[in-house]
Amino acid sequence: DLAFTLRESLKPHKKYVFYCQSCGDIIVKDRKFLRVLPLPSENWNDLVEEWCCHPNPFARSALHPQHDDCFLGDTFFMLNSGNESHKSKENTRVICKRCKKMLGETISSDTIKYYVTEVIIQPSEGSFSPIPRSQFVQSMVAQCLLELSSAKSTFRFTVKGDNGKTYILIWLLNSDTLLVESLGSSSSLSVLTLFGDIFMPSSGPVGTWNAVKVLYQPCIKCRNKDLADAWENDMGVHPLKFPSETCLELLLMLGLSTASLPPSLRCMNSFQV
Repeated sequence: DLAFTLRESLKPHKKYVFYCQSCGDIIVKDRKFLRVLPLPSENWNDLVEEWCCHPNPFARSALHPQHDDCFLGDTFFMLNSGNESHKSKENTRVICKRCKKMLGETISSDTIKYYVTEVIIQPSEGSFSPIPRSQFVQSMVAQCLLELSSAKSTFRFTVKGDNGKTYILIWLLNSDTLLVESLGSSSSLSVLTLFGDIFMPSSGPVGTWNAVKVLYQPCIKCRNKDLADAWENDMGVHPLKFPSETCLELLLMLGLSTASLPPSLRCMNSFQV
């Protein structure tokens, strides 16, 4: 895979280096965790009353990692900040010192949340290998969709920015699409394949892509507001939160992918493909 699969590859008692995906600057160097633990889903606290016969025991406490912990969420991971500090003076955004790209948010004075679309994690003994931004974002979002659809039987998602706005409604259609394209075509290199991990053999006339097929609706500038409100109140819809700039990037990627399809295949039941 192009992207580092956190839940499968981030292990305790091993050292890792965290890089800014956009510029390669080192964010966290040689960090070793004693515990790597998954977090509950984003809206777990809303269901506590259904689980407990007494008042919410978590009302006055928060799930924050200790110094040697790494907590994994759906679209982010949380670290104890330790000696690292990337906090912006203006607000709680965590900013890359080199390229000024948003990497995450400060949750508390000693806890930082990094988004999986903004950071590359590699073992300390390895070296940084840059990945094109479009391929990386598509790969990470596809992983989120696949993991959540498998674990929670959820196939509808709202993509929200860190500003709280909903940018995209996504309906996962299938996850086992394999695209094969001749590399001899001059247009093949310019076509953006939706949520695909590109694999080009060192020799041979074809390239293959494992792709995720989705239906989507953009929600910027109050588009599809009624549908977005309905999905917001639907417990079967799972929210995915990313930096607002990344949400716009993702929407552009979806639009380019749709435009690469024949006109007759670009829409399905009022959704774009």
